[in-house]
Amino acid sequence: MPSSSLQIRTPIALRGALIAAWLLALAAPALAAHSSPHAAKRASAGSTSSRYPAGVSRPRLHGGSAPLAHSAAAAKKPAAKKPKKPVLTGNPARALLAFEAMQRYYYVRGSGLYEGEPFSYLWPFSQALAATVSMANVPRLPVSISPEVHARLIGLRTYLDLNNSGALEGYTSTLAAFDGTVAPPVGPGGAKYYDDNDWVGIELARVYKKTHNAGALGYAEGIMAFEIAGYSTDPTLACAGGIPFANTVANTDRNTITTGPAAELAVQLFQITDNTEYLHFAETAYNWVRNCLLQPNQLYADHIRPHGVVDSTFWSYNQGVMIGAGTLLYQATGNSGYLYQARQTAQAAREYFTPQRLGEENPFFPSVYFRNLLYLDSVTHDPPGPKIAQAYVDYAWQHLRLSDNLFVAGSPASAQLLYQAAVVQIYALLSSPPSTYF
Repeated sequence: MPSSSLQIRTPIALRGALIAAWLLALAAPALAAHSSPHAAKRASAGSTSSRYPAGVSRPRLHGGSAPLAHSAAAAKKPAAKKPKKPVLTGNPARALLAFEAMQRYYYVRGSGLYEGEPFSYLWPFSQALAATVSMANVPRLPVSISPEVHARLIGLRTYLDLNNSGALEGYTSTLAAFDGTVAPPVGPGGAKYYDDNDWVGIELARVYKKTHNAGALGYAEGIMAFEIAGYSTDPTLACAGGIPFANTVANTDRNTITTGPAAELAVQLFQITDNTEYLHFAETAYNWVRNCLLQPNQLYADHIRPHGVVDSTFWSYNQGVMIGAGTLLYQATGNSGYLYQARQTAQAAREYFTPQRLGEENPFFPSVYFRNLLYLDSVTHDPPGPKIAQAYVDYAWQHLRLSDNLFVAGSPASAQLLYQAAVVQIYALLSSPPSTYF
C-alpha cells in the first residue's frame, strides 16, 4: 500500500475499549556520549534551568521501596541467620551491582522518582523502569525485584497527565498520557513525547505479561490510544503518515524512533488481547517507516520533514526498533517477509555499527539496539548479537566503571541515570530469556 494512502483512525469500539481500560488503570491500586536527537529537541523545548515550581523538593511520600540493601528499616533489624542465597557470578552479578548503584545514587527515597531538576525527565525514568523490569526477569536473583517494580509504577503515575490544554496551548493531542516532565502539581508537565510513551508502554506490557496486573495493561492500552491518535493523517505532508516526536503543534517531523516502537507495542498488545486493530496499526506503522525512511543500504534514517527532506543520520536504536518490529510481526502473522526484512537490517547494522561507532553513541541507543538484535537472534538461532552486546558491556565494565559501580560516558565523561540504566539493561538482558524482552 503506498505510504500516502495510509490513514489510521481509531474505530469507535476500540476507542471505547481503550478509554475503559485507561479508566480501569486509574482506578486500580498503585501499580549522550555525543549530541542526540533526544537531547537536542528537549533542549530546544525550553530553558536549560529547572522549570519546576520554586521550592519543590519531592512529592508526597507514596510508600515505594528504598534502594536495595539500603532500606533504613532493614538497617535497624538485628542480624539473624538466613538461608544461604545463591552466589551470583558473571552477567547476573554485574547486572545486580549496577542496578544497586542506580538505586543508591539516583533514586529519591520515598517518592518513586529519580533525581533531576529535582526529578528526572520521563526519558531517563522510562529507562530506569526498563532496567527494573529487565532485572525482574533475571532468574535466581538473591533479592526480590518485585517491590522495585511496584515502586516504579508508583513513580510513573507522577508523570501522568490526563489532559493537555489543546491547540490554544500548542498541543495537538489532549489524550491522557505521560508528560516529558513530572506533571502538575508536583512538576511543570508540558509536552508528551511519543517515543518516551512508547518505551513506557513496552515496559508496562512486559509487567502485565509477568504479573497480570490489570492496571499495567490499562496504562499500556491508554498509551496505545495516544500513539494511534498521534499518527499523522495530514495529506499535505510528504510521505503522509508516521508519528511525530511530540504532541506540539510545531512538531511536524515524523521519526523512525517514534513510529517503530509504537509498532512493537501494538504487536505486544495484540498478543495479549487478540484485538486485531492493534495488529493492523502495527503493520501500518511498520510499513510507513519502510516506505519513507529505509535507505538503499538497508538502514533506517532518523526522520522525514514536512516537505520530504530526510535526515539520513544513522543511529543504532532506529535499526533496533525496526529489527524488533519485524521480528514481532513475523511471530504475530507468520509472514516470513517480515523476518527476512529484520535479518536484512540486522546484517546491515552489524556491518555499519562498529565498536567505535557504538562507543560514540549515548549508551541508551545501543541498549535498544541490543535488545532487539538479541530478540531476533533468539528466533533465527543465529547468535552474533550476544557476542556484540557482551563485548560492549565488558569494555564498559573495564574502562567506564567507577569504584562505586557507576558508569560514565560522554565528553567530558559523566555519570547519568540514563547511562546507568542502559548498562543495567544490557547485563540483565544477557542474563534472562529473550522471551521476556517483549
